[in-house]
Amino acid sequence: MNKQGISPIIRRVSRKIYVGNVPVGGDSPITVQSMTNTETCDVQATVNQINALKDVGADIVRVSVPSMEAAEAFGKIRKLVDIPLVTDIHFDYKIALRVAELGADCLRINPGNIGREDRVREVVAAAKYNNIPIRIGVNAGSLEKDLQKKYGEPTPDALVESAMRHIDILDRLNFEEFKLSLKASDVFMTVAAYRKIASQIEQPLHLGITEAGGLRSGTVKSAVGLGLLLNDGIGDTIRISLAADPVEEIKVGFDLLRSLRLRSKGVNFIACPSCSRQNFDVISTMNELESRLEDVLTPIDVAVIGCVVNGPGEAKSVDVGLTGGSPNNLIYVDGKPFTKFKNEELVDQFEALIRKQLKVKEALLENVIVKS
Repeated sequence: MNKQGISPIIRRVSRKIYVGNVPVGGDSPITVQSMTNTETCDVQATVNQINALKDVGADIVRVSVPSMEAAEAFGKIRKLVDIPLVTDIHFDYKIALRVAELGADCLRINPGNIGREDRVREVVAAAKYNNIPIRIGVNAGSLEKDLQKKYGEPTPDALVESAMRHIDILDRLNFEEFKLSLKASDVFMTVAAYRKIASQIEQPLHLGITEAGGLRSGTVKSAVGLGLLLNDGIGDTIRISLAADPVEEIKVGFDLLRSLRLRSKGVNFIACPSCSRQNFDVISTMNELESRLEDVLTPIDVAVIGCVVNGPGEAKSVDVGLTGGSPNNLIYVDGKPFTKFKNEELVDQFEALIRKQLKVKEALLENVIVKS
């Protein structure tokens, strides 16, 4: 929890499942995940991207497995990384069976497009045997033909009906360890579908606005849609779908959860947009600090305010605060005036102070964990 208070959001009660060693649903933290966009058969490139995602805090990574060759490559990848991996599979049930053997932590399938029920039964049996969950992924762009005909176009009701068909298959096979996503590129359709399904099942819900767009537009669209749902208490794991480096998806995901006080990881910056009152270049300072502190995963609140109008007030409510002043800038630590920095070495000195405070916080957290 941060110094601004506890999130007022009451989360929907859901069943807890495990993707590898990461809990999803129940009272566990909302997880943030992304998906590799490398060629899965290029083992080293995929491993490098998975590790890059892990380095910025990803909890879970999904890997597309479109062929049996890719399945064998996945087996090699699984041995080289230590983060939970979800395998994305369509149509060929044999691929699902193979990756379950090779160490997949979750199978992302649509039971309805795997084929005959005996094939679905085999996939479910493999999931049970290997103690791994299934993710049902419904997408507005790939609805069943009869539902397209029935509804004329994708609608929230069409998405929910498709989901319930897949869920019914798993129910008949007495399999409850699954999570569900209902994604569309339209914000309102996605929100309506999730709100409708949320009261009908107890399983965890994976949130996302599919094919949301580029870095800027996709971030805005995802923040609106997922923000509405998360504010309703709906959602147990999220993916921000961007036509951008997958690393950006993780960053945006944590920014979104942090803004709703649902999860803290990394630096939470409070920064002014700057004006002619600023005593230092706020924008360039912020850009440099964000770049330098990308490696930080420990939660810490940092204020960067260019003048003394709002600076002291913001600085008193964070772990480390910078307030522009003349002739020197005032630095706060734990809400109290601490020292002053000149503009010439401002970024270097402020970064060093933040990292010093991070070590203090990490030591305190470690002490709490040991005592508990």
